[in-house]
Amino acid sequence: MILSPLRLVRTWAFRVVAVYAGLFGVSVAMLLGFIYVTTVGFIDRQINATIIAEINGLSDRYRETGLAGLTEAIAERIAQDRVGDAIYLLTDTDYQPVAGNLPAWPTDVERQGRWATFQVLLSDDEDASGYEVRAMSFLLSEGYHLLVGRNLREREGFEGLIEQSLVWSVLITLALGMVGGMVMSRDMRQRLEAINRTTKRIMQGDLHERIPVGGSGDEFDRLSGNLNEMLVQIDRLMVGMREVSDNIAHDLRSPLNRLKSRLEVTLLAATAPDQYRAALEQAVVETDQILATFNALLSIAQAEAGSGRDHLVTLDFAALARDAVELYEAVAEARGIAFTSDIPAEALVRGNRQLLFQALANLLDNAIKFSPDGSRVAVEVAVADGEAAFSVTDSGPGIPADDRARVVQRFVRLEQSRSTPGNGLGLSLVTAVMTLHGGRLALGDGAPGLRATLILPLVETEAVDQRRATATT
Repeated sequence: MILSPLRLVRTWAFRVVAVYAGLFGVSVAMLLGFIYVTTVGFIDRQINATIIAEINGLSDRYRETGLAGLTEAIAERIAQDRVGDAIYLLTDTDYQPVAGNLPAWPTDVERQGRWATFQVLLSDDEDASGYEVRAMSFLLSEGYHLLVGRNLREREGFEGLIEQSLVWSVLITLALGMVGGMVMSRDMRQRLEAINRTTKRIMQGDLHERIPVGGSGDEFDRLSGNLNEMLVQIDRLMVGMREVSDNIAHDLRSPLNRLKSRLEVTLLAATAPDQYRAALEQAVVETDQILATFNALLSIAQAEAGSGRDHLVTLDFAALARDAVELYEAVAEARGIAFTSDIPAEALVRGNRQLLFQALANLLDNAIKFSPDGSRVAVEVAVADGEAAFSVTDSGPGIPADDRARVVQRFVRLEQSRSTPGNGLGLSLVTAVMTLHGGRLALGDGAPGLRATLILPLVETEAVDQRRATATT
């Protein structure tokens, strides 16, 4: 897709590329600036050292051979300087030239031992060009003045070269940075556009769309994978909502129709108060079943939404299991079902007491409901590998392995359980409670019945000891 210049400037990729190109340009400018400062400084030091050496040599020549020897030495050095970089001027006490290649003493140069940088014109014309000179003055005996310097043409040429290099390097760096950044960001922009297109189709209602994954395992692949997992979860929840709606309509229609029919028949046929009373009592039973279904759905929704997570405390899972077993022992005894239990002294977990007790009660209620009279139900709590496992093994028909993943869904009831009372929400509630607590529900073969196990992570011993010490103090 080709973007207009205005849209291109507004894109995140363009801003990133511009920032990095700017950083590269600034880096190159700073590097060349450092090279310029250090190199020019080195050249200036070399020029100064050369001038000082020249002055020392000429002053020694003056002391040894006098004025004639000094003028001869200046002439020799001017003749040897084929490039014309050397500057010499010897004047008398009135600053009248005696020897050298400067026509007159510069007006802006001090008379004794000072460094000076001045411009030398090639002609007397005001528009004439010239060159810059770095020089030092020296006072000789008998009032003679000596000025020695160097033409700065090479230095100026080097400065111009560095300045041109700096400008071109920054421009080339910016251009290469922009081009390279756009090339590098092309794949990123394409992948972002793919995500945008997919999410747009999803927003239009196509929940089966998935974001393409490149297979490189980079950040975009991980993002795409997470988004796809989220879409799978959303799709599953939407399907679940539709199934729940259908199941609610199907499972509640029968009791509501029965309730309505019974009341209508009673109104038409009943004449005695006892008949009205019996009809009302049966209506209450039907209403309680409907309310139980809605309460179970509400509990599942609350558990899946994590509404009980704020009430998680450290509790003894073994003691909670003993309380649940004690509550259902009377129900099992009424049907001649033997309860056997193996529960350790302590198993500390972090959870919501009410929700965990409800999950335990659901498993025990199912075990008693599906076990024949005179059979046995075994309850066990095991602690191993940092987990606490509450297992209930009944003597009922069990659940085939192919159906164990399906029975934890809402309103799912197998054929062998159609004749028993219930709404098909018990194991769904248990699964939601386990998910809230970071645990899981495992269904296995109890030979011949079902073995249902709740598995929860134990609380670390150090954390428990610290809480106890805090509570004691």
